[in-house]
Amino acid sequence: MRICLLVPSVCGMRGDVRSVINLAGELAERHDVEILSVRRHREKPFFPVSPKVALSWVVDDQPGVRHLLPRGQMRTEVALWRRLRGLRADAVISTRPGLSVQTARHAPREIVRIAREWGRPPVPGPIAKFYPRLDAVVTATERGRQDWDRLLHGGADVRLIPDALPAGPWPRSRMDNRIVAAGGRWVPVKAYDRLVRAFAVVADKRPDWRLRLYGGGPEERRLRALVQELNLHNHVYFMGTTSDLSGEFAKASIVAVTSKADRPGMTVIEAMASGVPVVGFDSPSGPGEFVVDGRSGVLVAEGEGEIEAYASALLALIDDERRRMELAAGALGAAAVHTAPAVAGQWEKLIAATSR
Repeated sequence: MRICLLVPSVCGMRGDVRSVINLAGELAERHDVEILSVRRHREKPFFPVSPKVALSWVVDDQPGVRHLLPRGQMRTEVALWRRLRGLRADAVISTRPGLSVQTARHAPREIVRIAREWGRPPVPGPIAKFYPRLDAVVTATERGRQDWDRLLHGGADVRLIPDALPAGPWPRSRMDNRIVAAGGRWVPVKAYDRLVRAFAVVADKRPDWRLRLYGGGPEERRLRALVQELNLHNHVYFMGTTSDLSGEFAKASIVAVTSKADRPGMTVIEAMASGVPVVGFDSPSGPGEFVVDGRSGVLVAEGEGEIEAYASALLALIDDERRRMELAAGALGAAAVHTAPAVAGQWEKLIAATSR
């Protein structure tokens, strides 16, 4: 079977990109798989891609590459339309609403067309008009499935298939390092400032523990300034970006997630697969979609006094090794549904069921 996964850019340092690459690698063990990237910004993707997966792109935006048409949205859209109309595949999985609308409009009808969604549904319009042409819409969480089902009013088949972890075996934490870790893009919605402020309380009471921040982004300067302001330069470490977040999480005993309105899917899943409990805020689109409070992690209520409550949750785990180990075991169990073979099998069944 020929399967094409359509992404905005395979070069990005995002959880959804990581999920697509993991899925592609597993599917490529049995099928001809291509990741079609609308844009190419760098020579190689940030995350490693299986050599069995073919990589191609619609527009090469690397510095120094010349084009017949000037750069711009219209040039990209025209090139994408042409690529979709000439697509030779048995199934195409598009990974953003804008790409899914274009797939519904322009991909050959004999191809199975599926939209893969991670975020909340955007404002209706083209989606309500064109998504019914798709064979299925797939979400990563039950909440997402319900949101998309309400938006589409039964106009499309909405399914739940979880994100895929990298092929195992995964590194596993020994839970003996006095380290709290966090990872992802340093952008406002991730709210790393909440974590830094909470860790100031932790560092005051348990100065032998350290916070490691993995990632990069526009918030770095502000976060570094906050660390200096709170005199945490000996307690909070900026570790830079890594394509092996699971390996880094395995060096920690707690993984912290403080996102406000952004589903931290792969971060949480990779932490659990490394056998590390997650502490996060119980927000509508937070880690509660993956973590069961008291079984695979700890969820803290948002609102008044949230920083102090989050710090108390961290301190409670720091001071209770037995509870950390119990939650770590629960995290490993919860991660089992995200194994690459299990997830790829669900995709194969869906494609087969919707094939013409």
